[in-house]
Amino acid sequence: MKGFFPSRTVALYMARLFLTRTFGILAGLVLVLQALDLLSESGKILAVSGNGDAEVWRYVGLRLPQIVSTFLPFSVLLGTILTLITMNANSEVIALKAAGLSAHQLLAPLILASLGVAAVTFVFTDRVVSRSTATLSQWQRVNYGPLPVDRGERSNVWVLSGQNLIQVDQIKGRGDQAQLGGVTVYLRSATGGLRGLLTAPNGRRSGDGWLIGPTKRFDVASGRVTMMGEQIVGRGVRTDQFTLATVDADSLSFGALRSAINDLEEAGRPVKALEGSLWHKLSAPLSSVLMPLLGAVAAFGIARSGQLFVRAVIGMALGFAYFVADNFALAMGNLGAYPPFLAAWAPFLLFLLIGEAVLLRTEE
Repeated sequence: MKGFFPSRTVALYMARLFLTRTFGILAGLVLVLQALDLLSESGKILAVSGNGDAEVWRYVGLRLPQIVSTFLPFSVLLGTILTLITMNANSEVIALKAAGLSAHQLLAPLILASLGVAAVTFVFTDRVVSRSTATLSQWQRVNYGPLPVDRGERSNVWVLSGQNLIQVDQIKGRGDQAQLGGVTVYLRSATGGLRGLLTAPNGRRSGDGWLIGPTKRFDVASGRVTMMGEQIVGRGVRTDQFTLATVDADSLSFGALRSAINDLEEAGRPVKALEGSLWHKLSAPLSSVLMPLLGAVAAFGIARSGQLFVRAVIGMALGFAYFVADNFALAMGNLGAYPPFLAAWAPFLLFLLIGEAVLLRTEE
């Protein structure tokens, strides 16, 4: 046991306890929270004509990854505290310390296991959660109506063209290859009053404008609907005004978000909030690594002294304080009060130092 890690047997034993308790707690949390969430949303889903059990289960399939991603760090914290409390109550911690292990050596198997959890969390969030979030967001925009076919594409974009407003249901592609679907042009007078509506199912780039068609024009004054051919609208409206009008960081993978940020920078658009979200896609999974350190206070101290419950509460308080600080820093970053890197990494680094200070002060 002269190395940093305890023996292979002890390390595997502690990692197994930690992982089984973590994912057991996660399963319980997800089951309860998904049921509560479904109670609040099932009425809205079933209120749409044609929706039934299949749509309810579709919602569960889209919402479940979000709940798992959100509450996995909480589960790691609770799994850590439960594991260490159990080992402390059974005098296993005392036995290991009597064998010459330091507090950091005792925590090493848990930290290594939490690194694996962080890696799985990043891949799961990047590959599964981002796609389900994009699809669910589109579905909720149409009030749980027919699910949009092009999952993950930009949708419901509004652009100002002179006095007129252009609303597009969906945009596919980038640059001059961008295709518009479900175009509505709100024709307004010089005073801002609505003169009419121009609608078309499709649109594409043409010169300095957008060719849409076949179009229908509704005239507000007469109430008439006129069928028209292809029309050029939105002269002077750039492609990036459509394709970059809305960028939802939660709906994009790490690579896709980085590409969107580069495009926005080239177009001269503000990207500070998105840069903070990009960094947070790395710092958020790594929060699992902090949990064994913050919950370590529950491992030490004599169980029969009556302070075990107090130590567990202190560990939970430190863990939940981290999540509060993380959300606060990210909100400040979105407002522009914090630089993007600081907004994403400051809580992680701060609580890493706090956890180390508590551990060194009390046990080392």
